[in-house]
Amino acid sequence: MAALPNETLTTIFDELSPSSLAAVARVSTRFNAVAERLLYSSIYITDILTESSPLPWKTIWWCKAMRRRVHLIDTAKKLHIRWQADPDAPPPPAQYILQTCEELSEILRALTPIESIDLFLGPANIVLHNYRLQSPGYDLIHHEPPMHAIERVIRGCQFSQLRSCTLGADSAKGVQPYTGVLISFLASLPRLRHLRLSDSGHYSQMNVHSTLDELPADALPLLCSFRGSPDAAASLLPGRPVQYLSLIGQDSDVNRDNLPRMTRTAVPLRCLDLSAMSARPMLLRNVSTYLPTVESLRVKLALRHTLHYSFSGIWSIPARPASVFYVFNYITQTHPAIREPIERQRRPKQPCGLNISVSIDIHIHIQSQ
Repeated sequence: MAALPNETLTTIFDELSPSSLAAVARVSTRFNAVAERLLYSSIYITDILTESSPLPWKTIWWCKAMRRRVHLIDTAKKLHIRWQADPDAPPPPAQYILQTCEELSEILRALTPIESIDLFLGPANIVLHNYRLQSPGYDLIHHEPPMHAIERVIRGCQFSQLRSCTLGADSAKGVQPYTGVLISFLASLPRLRHLRLSDSGHYSQMNVHSTLDELPADALPLLCSFRGSPDAAASLLPGRPVQYLSLIGQDSDVNRDNLPRMTRTAVPLRCLDLSAMSARPMLLRNVSTYLPTVESLRVKLALRHTLHYSFSGIWSIPARPASVFYVFNYITQTHPAIREPIERQRRPKQPCGLNISVSIDIHIHIQSQ
């Protein structure tokens, strides 16, 4: 293999797993040069922050490695970094989390060729917000306005080739919201096609919505899919060619105020994913009213129905939500638990008064007439 050209070695090594690539990189200097470029082209890091290991060490080590390997910066295409805190562990030290965010930001600003980025910083925003509140002279020392932990990492980044972007962190009531830094970042992504704003927490989703209202109308001209809260979608979708929408939160967050705004996309909305929330029939009725162009619907039904004495009564649980689907133009595929009650009439049963909760995952394809 030593006589093979680098292009052939790259094709061969590209089929190897990361662990195998790491082993190949130790065989020879030439193999190392080829394998290393493949290893650093796609980075997937998950840091679990525990009491014994409260810092995102894998992220820190990767940042140090990139400083030593500046020749690999132009190979970076995908970067996925996720921090997850152990709920039983004390908060990680804020000073080191702040320092890690700054180090990560420094590396990201150099990764201009990157095409996909996924950043979920776990407890970082909560930790830094509490640290700022507990340090009266923080703003004077750091000489900067308050900002979200994610914004500390992405500020100043210019990713002209970025096509997929996922941003998020844990949230709580009253913590630092997103600011204009996020808006400036999104406005600088001319080729972005897929965007996920996956901050966990109701209050964080509200903050994202109010921030996105400031996004220029000509920003994100190629955006075709979005995942986020209903209010964020209502702010982002108008005027943009979004065809795939995935909503997070509670079904009560989808209402008659934000649904009409979601219809103002530049092209018809075709795919709607509601599987991240427990949907009730009223939500499906509203969706069918305001989003008639939807052709593919993914939904998780969580309904309270009456359990009858007879076993056949259990199968009648989804009979009522089945009627909701009549409002769609035409159903070509659905879950058997929904389809069967449609295909045959059932006699009403006498309820015994026992209520249960039902959760059904359904993927529906709808064909417009």
